[in-house]
Amino acid sequence: MEDSRREFLKKAGVGSLVGLGVVSAITVVAEKTSEASSNDYVDASGTRFGMVVDTKKCIEGCTVCSDVCHTIHNVPDHRLADGKPDLKNEIKWIWKEPHANTFPSKSGQFLSNDLAKKKHVVLCNHCKNPPCVRVCPTQATFKRKDGIVLMDFHRCIGCRFCMAACPYGSRSFNWKDPRETDSMKVIGRDSLDREFPTRERGVVEKCNLCAERLAKGLIPACAEKCPGKAITFGDLNDENSKIREVLASNSTIQRKSELGTGPSVFYIV
Repeated sequence: MEDSRREFLKKAGVGSLVGLGVVSAITVVAEKTSEASSNDYVDASGTRFGMVVDTKKCIEGCTVCSDVCHTIHNVPDHRLADGKPDLKNEIKWIWKEPHANTFPSKSGQFLSNDLAKKKHVVLCNHCKNPPCVRVCPTQATFKRKDGIVLMDFHRCIGCRFCMAACPYGSRSFNWKDPRETDSMKVIGRDSLDREFPTRERGVVEKCNLCAERLAKGLIPACAEKCPGKAITFGDLNDENSKIREVLASNSTIQRKSELGTGPSVFYIV
């Protein structure tokens, strides 16, 4: 598998690396610069899934959302010999970031100390205009009609163009084999969850908004299990949905909305 990936990249040529390199991958998201409202991301027809994260309800130090997500999706928790997290090989689908990292363009000098120190839940934004989809040479990353941005692990060649294009750092690369038994035991499991496909070394992965649960009529695990009920999930196009009710009754912001990516994840701050 490693040899076939290398062969593909050789055939693609160095020119494609330059043409789709870091510079163009980043600038592709900067075509729109105007601040947008939540209504700008509601399509005229069809379903468009999204989330609202109420940071005021998020419990400090709580990791339930990431724990349940990573467990059901076989996300490895690589550890060093001393048991500490192996940050170099870290794989993240949903995690927490400091306020300044979450909202770099909205972190003014007069923030309250509490807000400046607060960490917010972050994940793939399932953008309306996803730059990761544009730069993927194999269509391993694609957007469904309902707005969810997914990955076909079998198509991924590990070029990491999508990682360079994503302005949110929402993607992780498997430098190590994610199916190692030891890494599974670290998060309290002696075996993999057979209901979700495993990945292999050299593949990129990210949040899939629990597409496999949606197919069963369930909501994303993070929203279902959050003890503070801080995550609201629903159809942004449904005027009668809970998420539209929350958006209509609260002032919300999005991560780096000035880039024109159209994030489907909103935050009450």
